[in-house]
Amino acid sequence: MSKEIRFNAFVMNCVGHMAPGLWRHPRDRSDRYVDLEHWTDLARLLERGYFDGVFLADVLGPYDVYQGRPDAAIYSGIQIPVNDPMMLVPAMAGVTEHLGFGVTCALTYEHPYSFARRASTLDHLTKGRFGWNIVSGYLNSAARNFGFEAQTEHDDRYELAEEYLEVCYKLWEQSWQTGAVRRDRKSGVFADPAKVHGINHLGTHFKVPGFNLSEPSPQRTPVLYQAGASRRGKKFAAKHAECVFVSAPTAEIVKRYVQDLRLQAAELGRESILIFSMFTVIVAPTETEAKDRVREYLSYVDHLGALVLMSGWTGVDLSAYGLDEELQATQTRANQSALESFTVADPGRRWKIREIAEFVGLGGRAPVVSGSPQIVADRLQEWVETTGVDGFNLTYAVMPETYEHIIELLVPELQKRGVYKKAYRPGTFREKLFGQGSFLPQSHPGSGYRRE
Repeated sequence: MSKEIRFNAFVMNCVGHMAPGLWRHPRDRSDRYVDLEHWTDLARLLERGYFDGVFLADVLGPYDVYQGRPDAAIYSGIQIPVNDPMMLVPAMAGVTEHLGFGVTCALTYEHPYSFARRASTLDHLTKGRFGWNIVSGYLNSAARNFGFEAQTEHDDRYELAEEYLEVCYKLWEQSWQTGAVRRDRKSGVFADPAKVHGINHLGTHFKVPGFNLSEPSPQRTPVLYQAGASRRGKKFAAKHAECVFVSAPTAEIVKRYVQDLRLQAAELGRESILIFSMFTVIVAPTETEAKDRVREYLSYVDHLGALVLMSGWTGVDLSAYGLDEELQATQTRANQSALESFTVADPGRRWKIREIAEFVGLGGRAPVVSGSPQIVADRLQEWVETTGVDGFNLTYAVMPETYEHIIELLVPELQKRGVYKKAYRPGTFREKLFGQGSFLPQSHPGSGYRRE
């Protein structure tokens, strides 16, 4: 039996997330990102299409690597202005019953004590549908605005992340025993103090003596996402992540990443990791209509904006290159896997700056697949079989048109083939994704902190 294909919508609380310039398209509505109805309408749409979740990206600084200043990003709306993604979750949850929420929150600039409470609160308010995309950040502009000269070294950020997760696990899993909250109206006991414990954490980066201010939420620990594809990032993901997000321009790069990650996870006794690959799907009733639609979308692409994005991701100022020069590998403190994907990850492929601008301009660092429902379904199934991924984080070209077409045309074709759900599983986000319990499984290191 073919593997079930899973979908997340990959969006951001801004204009033109992965399609620079497409906000100018007459049918695009992404400039309504400041309106709550924009997000609640999207949530209803995605749930109608049985998407597993909405994956909300975020950055905490502007893209200012290109030409050494943020002007081009501001001018073209390249992920700026950008609003807080966590604020969207309660409203979107309030109009849905099953849709999950994977939210990007950078651990580098927020103390784990306050973050743990916010995550618990959202898990309560969503009835157990909250997930956290664990990132450490890649923009020096963010570091400077939080009082640092620049980001710390790439691998050092992961060492900080290790302790950050330890503190969070203790707060979520250890500080409140099962049954601590009694809500006993007759006796007047709301919670049993003997079952609430300070975590007494004293580490290299954090000192947290107390307990989580929130009572245990439906999942205790939210579903854990991670998107690091560097050597250190894969090690971290193999240990902690339940869902992993990867983006690369070719199936061969993704395949190697998936194989390496699953091998490392298996060595740690972890088998149930879901891997999502970034894709942009442009589907139409016929192949001819799909080609026309792609041609139309491409006419709005902002190629300069694409280079602004790529410069921010890689930490390399692409304005220093000529358009017909090849991008060279170098060491930066930014997103190492983004740079490797267009330099050394595929030894048989050399990318010129002009080619990068054209590729990134529609869909970011991942492929665009277009065609009739049958052709697109074939391509997605082929990608799953070739790479071993479990599903896709689907970006949009035109909002919400891209998702409307996927739900109206592609989802029924995948359902007909028996590779896409026709109903949601009951339960929390973790239960829906894995068909098991609401809490972290015993194979996950975070479960070892749980105090029953």
